[in-house]
Amino acid sequence: MRSILVHAEAGPAGRARIDTALSLARMTRGHLTLLVDTPVSRYVAVDGLGGGFVATDALKDAIAGDDAFAREIDSHLARGDVRCDVVRAERDPIDALADSARLADLVVVARREALASDLPLAVRCPVLAVNAEETLTFPLTRVAVAWDGSVEAATALRSAVSLLGDAEVSVITVENASADFPATDAVAYLSRHGIKAELKVVERVGAVQETIARELGLLQPQLLVMGAFRHSRLREFLFGGVTRFFLDEPAGPALLLAH
Repeated sequence: MRSILVHAEAGPAGRARIDTALSLARMTRGHLTLLVDTPVSRYVAVDGLGGGFVATDALKDAIAGDDAFAREIDSHLARGDVRCDVVRAERDPIDALADSARLADLVVVARREALASDLPLAVRCPVLAVNAEETLTFPLTRVAVAWDGSVEAATALRSAVSLLGDAEVSVITVENASADFPATDAVAYLSRHGIKAELKVVERVGAVQETIARELGLLQPQLLVMGAFRHSRLREFLFGGVTRFFLDEPAGPALLLAH
């Protein structure tokens, strides 16, 4: 992965994302693009009669602050060992990242934000969702793949190949779960790329996501590779979702998501 896009923000969480992207860029000898976004819509309010107004002073302060951060990070990274550039936007984060990701191989975002579940459905490349204030360091040593035979899972697995290297890889599938493609196909696919993976068929106890989570607790992977699925906000609020479950896990691994 030679073209890496990161959602860059000031603060410890933003620093973790940038450091993760830098670590990956060093491993792949890639190029890093940092997007600093100031969503103007956050400073627009609508009253009960349909009128609207802009919090002009707050917006100006936000833009000035993000401009200063962009200049600071650009100056800092220019002295480093990774080729980088910084771009600015003033749009909704999904739209800004989707536009900037047209020729990206990977987008790096925060794991426990709504952006992480929405973005994989808006871009053609995989999304790496990392923990706040915790840098994911490459090369990886332990990786898990959640396999259900879906097109989304297959897309995520193909996207992950260049990140796996010599890591210990476990392909997790839930016993008796219906799948168009069995987990043995996933293991065989990885072997063709010189990656040895262990197949783990686990008995379902409770919900699928809870079953996989228990196995992850034993494996302690740094990264979980899985498909991203589209569910309505109402459905996720009422019933939850597999993707949302792992994004919300406070102590879970980073996720590589693809749709």
